Amino acid sequence: MSSSIHGHDVIAMIQESQQGYTRETLVATIVARFGAATRFYTCSARDMKAEELVDFLASRGKFMPLADGFTINPDRVCEH
Repeated sequence: MSSSIHGHDVIAMIQESQQGYTRETLVATIVARFGAATRFYTCSARDMKAEELVDFLASRGKFMPLADGFTINPDRVCEH
């Protein structure tokens, strides 16, 4: 049985880590923390795999570039 985690939990994980990620390292970190069978949802999307969530967050402008990858753009994090 897979669990369902809100994308805000992943955003919080990234913010708390205070490090940069590439797409591949972020997906690996999400899978390691939440499990490979976990599905993710947001206010406007559901039943996403880790890879799909990362792509979704990127498409919504949630990331800001760093020299070695990206991190969360605090100006694009919703507060609900």
